Amino acid sequence: MNAQTDFGALRFKRYLSLETYRKNGKGVRTPVWFAVAPTRRDGAAEPKIYVYTTADSGKAKRIRSNGVARIAPCSAFGRITGRWVDVRVEIVSDEEAKVGMRLISWKYIPWKQILDFLSLFGRQKRIVLAIRLESTLD
Repeated sequence: MNAQTDFGALRFKRYLSLETYRKNGKGVRTPVWFAVAPTRRDGAAEPKIYVYTTADSGKAKRIRSNGVARIAPCSAFGRITGRWVDVRVEIVSDEEAKVGMRLISWKYIPWKQILDFLSLFGRQKRIVLAIRLESTLD
């Protein structure tokens, strides 16, 4: 499986279905905004996708429990429009989280900026998730 090809094909999609798993093994699909991190042509940088969510969301809780997931391109309402890919997801912080948020903000201008402004009035902490291909972790 070619990581560059799999994530590169998602670059121009608007929504991604992120399927995370409950402790009982049942999958939960959520359509999310995302951004594909740029990679160098020589393949030195690991391909990854960034997603953000609130720290207390169900998907964040499921990721903390089990980082195994699947992704597929989808519509805004979650209708799958491409093939599923097995991935690993982890919560990132510090500089990597800032990079992920910048990439997402740039991709979803002006909608993300509007949501950022509205979040100033809320109390929910946001976190950034890094998604990597399962095959790149072996």
